[in-house]
Amino acid sequence: MRYSRDQLIKAVSSQMPEKRWQHTQGVMDSARRLAHQYGADADKAELSSILHDVAKYWPVEKLKSVIQDKQLSNELLLYNKQLWHAEVGAYVAEYDYGIDDIEVLDAIRYHTSGRIGMTLMDKIVCLADYIEPGRDYPGVNNIRELANHSLEEGLVAGLDSTITLLVSRSQIIYPLTVYARNDLIKQLEANS
Repeated sequence: MRYSRDQLIKAVSSQMPEKRWQHTQGVMDSARRLAHQYGADADKAELSSILHDVAKYWPVEKLKSVIQDKQLSNELLLYNKQLWHAEVGAYVAEYDYGIDDIEVLDAIRYHTSGRIGMTLMDKIVCLADYIEPGRDYPGVNNIRELANHSLEEGLVAGLDSTITLLVSRSQIIYPLTVYARNDLIKQLEANS
């Protein structure tokens, strides 16, 4: 079944607290703005944003079960549970909501970790998640400012903030996040 935008919004917003839905709306708006600024499809950016946290508030055991039962990335189970909802969210977007656009599915899948070779859509949704207007954490204004000039610079700063936070908490870091950061730095160096 293909969902209309309004049906999708109703279905997704019903699965999260109001505060998280406000965050999602902020990501939607930020992603549309970034898409316009950097020449991406704003409707795809918005669709990815609507669904990016669809599984965020699922119980951990349900997330784990979907990852195992549907043979998703089992490696994720070795890392922070905060990463799990992205992989499951991409699965849900495809199989529950009929999304078949790989660009949208990958933007959902990699919005928390990044990856090597991030697409324009990946970058937009990941960065929109970092900078939406409701976000308030040390360094967010700097990331917003960088995002006005460069997706890659904004993302490096965002990923740096995530990595710094994990290091300060003595938590393990998902390798894909480090690889994504390094790849973005290589892109910046190649373009300088």
